Amino acid sequence: MTSRIYYTDPAARDFDAIVTTTATHEGRTAVILDRTAFYPTSGGQPFDIGTLGASRVVDVIDAGTDVLHVVDAAIAAGTAVHGSIDWQRRFDHMQQHTGQHVLSAAFEHTSSSRTVSFHMGDELASIDLDREVSWPDIDAAADAANRVIWEDRPVSIRFVSDAEAETLPLRKTPSRQGTLRLIEVAGFDLSACGGTHVSRTGAIGMIAVTGAEKFKGGSRITFACGGRALRVLRTYRDAVSGTVRILSVLPGELPVAVEKLQREAKDLRKSHARLQEQLAGHEAERLLASVPECDGPRVVIQVVSGFDAPALKVMASAMAASGRTLAALVSATAPALVVIARSPDAPGDAHAILRQLIAQFGGKGGGKPDLAQGGGMNADPTAIVAALRTLTA
Repeated sequence: MTSRIYYTDPAARDFDAIVTTTATHEGRTAVILDRTAFYPTSGGQPFDIGTLGASRVVDVIDAGTDVLHVVDAAIAAGTAVHGSIDWQRRFDHMQQHTGQHVLSAAFEHTSSSRTVSFHMGDELASIDLDREVSWPDIDAAADAANRVIWEDRPVSIRFVSDAEAETLPLRKTPSRQGTLRLIEVAGFDLSACGGTHVSRTGAIGMIAVTGAEKFKGGSRITFACGGRALRVLRTYRDAVSGTVRILSVLPGELPVAVEKLQREAKDLRKSHARLQEQLAGHEAERLLASVPECDGPRVVIQVVSGFDAPALKVMASAMAASGRTLAALVSATAPALVVIARSPDAPGDAHAILRQLIAQFGGKGGGKPDLAQGGGMNADPTAIVAALRTLTA
């Protein structure tokens, strides 16, 4: 059984231990120690990293009564080792986890919203609430949580039996039985938890809520604490100041300015599509005129630039509508787009021709005998044109 130093001394950065067992975990070398300060992934909190002697600890797994330390170099059983934890990573996790306790308690106090799960990512953390909350609800909880942080309340650890726990005002009913480890934020929160926490709320620094979304009938709240919150706010500052400079508006005017740009862009796309369709009709007439009259059906095969997929379709269809015509248009940009249209009185199968092009040049597409369209062909347009001339000959 591994004695877990972090249960009683989360601030321990270094320790000495004996390797009791060498093992493997998913094909990787691992060791078990008689005692450890390394925290394994558990309860939404990621594992610690650091060193055991000359070996690097790259993962830590909770194996019931033992803790597995995945290392980059084997250590023989019976070896005495000095362990050192990556304190920057550990302290960051302590800030986020204690901040989560405070924020979850704040949601219960201000809006009777219970936390049902917690996840700590590399950049942001999140809690899932059992009900949907509004932004006023979120702001009220964040304000209450930050007041507790700035009051620098003590955060203490104690151990109780499950029978004693039943008499205490725990925020959440524990799923484990037996001796329970409780984390108490003085006068604000009492929760069963095996994670690592700061000793006073002031060390959390601050909590910044960065987003909220509906999730499984409730709300998912993303947030950052301490150093992460500072980094997030700097990112937002740079993004806002850069956008303000580009748009020449005040920060408070950004949402309206962006909505205006979106409306204008949508209108421009519609106008562009209409103009392309009109121009496509004229281009179809020009291409037909460039093909000499003959006794048989006309075959128009051409590389076309400056037109998107809908316009190419309009152009090819317009030529086919003139009668006795098969039109095959290839975009000038790569990967190439191909549109094939055929008049009802013209021979050939547009879809069959396209399938043969895809077999030769890759890409994908589909259609019918009279109209087919494909894209993603990674070949020079002239090579596709040459193949089309062979297939339509």
